[in-house]
Amino acid sequence: MNIIFLGAPGAGKGTQAERVSAKYAIPSVSTGNIIREALRNGTPTGLQAKAYIDAGKLVPDEVVIGIIKERLAKDDCAGGFILDGFPRTIPQAEALDKMGIVIDKVIDIEVPDEKIVKRMSGRRVCKKCGASYHTEYLRPAREGVCDNCGSELTIRADDAPETVLERLRVYHAETEPLKDYYQKTGKLVIVEGQEEVEDTVALVMKALEA
Repeated sequence: MNIIFLGAPGAGKGTQAERVSAKYAIPSVSTGNIIREALRNGTPTGLQAKAYIDAGKLVPDEVVIGIIKERLAKDDCAGGFILDGFPRTIPQAEALDKMGIVIDKVIDIEVPDEKIVKRMSGRRVCKKCGASYHTEYLRPAREGVCDNCGSELTIRADDAPETVLERLRVYHAETEPLKDYYQKTGKLVIVEGQEEVEDTVALVMKALEA
């Protein structure tokens, strides 16, 4: 089964992709992870991406598409895969179609913007060991202090409310149109993100089995 996960930043699609990956024994292909892998391995497209990253620029579509194509050609994707973070735009979706790759299901995790801002802006991360907490859902025993190592907890730059709002703006402008794109193919399934991760997992599994 070839699956795409859509959803705004903070909607929890990465967690859902991991659960589906474990259940169906197919790889979850995260764009960020495979770009980092391509950089480590020094592949031709990885070296192209490095040139843009080193210059502080966004990696353009044609390079990202090349990296995705390399990854999906590997043996572990022969029995199916999950795409998390790709495609992000209509041109990327069109490029995927041109590769001849057939997508079976597109799962869109829907969470209201205000809930996403609350989720992400409440996250806290330990500066030393990387443990994650939340001001509402997963509080440390002592305010601002990591339970594991006693170091200070901080807000990641990309979790600041103004950054989250900007990421959501870009998502609505560039990625949300993919819902219509895949709706026309009859492959889009919308799943309402729940407060509890396991409840969302159950809805995703039901959608995949339908």
